[in-house]
Amino acid sequence: MTTAALSKLDAPDATDTVAELRAFIKSGQYRPGDRLPSERDLIGRLGISRSALRKAFDALEREGSIWRHVGKGTFIASDGLKDGNGSLADLIQQVTPVALMRARLSLEPAIAREAAINASGESVSRLDLIRRRTQKVETWDEYEALDDQFHRAVGLASENVLLLSLFDHLNAVRRGVAWNTVVRTSLRPPTDHTSFAEHDRILAAIEARDPSAAHKAMQTHLRSVADRLFGEN
Repeated sequence: MTTAALSKLDAPDATDTVAELRAFIKSGQYRPGDRLPSERDLIGRLGISRSALRKAFDALEREGSIWRHVGKGTFIASDGLKDGNGSLADLIQQVTPVALMRARLSLEPAIAREAAINASGESVSRLDLIRRRTQKVETWDEYEALDDQFHRAVGLASENVLLLSLFDHLNAVRRGVAWNTVVRTSLRPPTDHTSFAEHDRILAAIEARDPSAAHKAMQTHLRSVADRLFGEN
């Protein structure tokens, strides 16, 4: 048998590599939005080649379980990672940015209302910490990561695991649909970026235990975001 033939026999089956990577993700208890270890790290941990790893990434990205961003890394897109039925990937292909924003406008103000009713002191402190960090960022990438954290922290503050799960799935679709559509004209958000004041109002309403104000503040914020993105009101 030739050396090439032996190498082919020794190479792990692509399906096995995908299953191994999926098992690694599950055992690590990664959540939507979490970044996976670097390719070099995964190659060492799993004992596979770079080519095999990238083919596994391709398969998981097609089914909607992960998403990749050049220069940032590989991220969990959904906490499903089930049987590769591709439902999230199908949604990403079918949902337009406008439809996505309308879905956010339906869900996130309701979550903010629940947060105002149920938030613990710890949840309010977490939101305040993220809010203050967001206003000190040096790059748009930092801002977007912290903005994501702020909105998820509102979901956590609702103390409703079902609402948080709905948020996570909607957010996973958002990353696939819209993460690469915004063109930035500056290195970082300006000091008067409207989202800063909008986050302030959301937090103030939650801290004041005012459900109606929290609902309205989140609604106003998302409409402002939509207007900046594509003029949606």
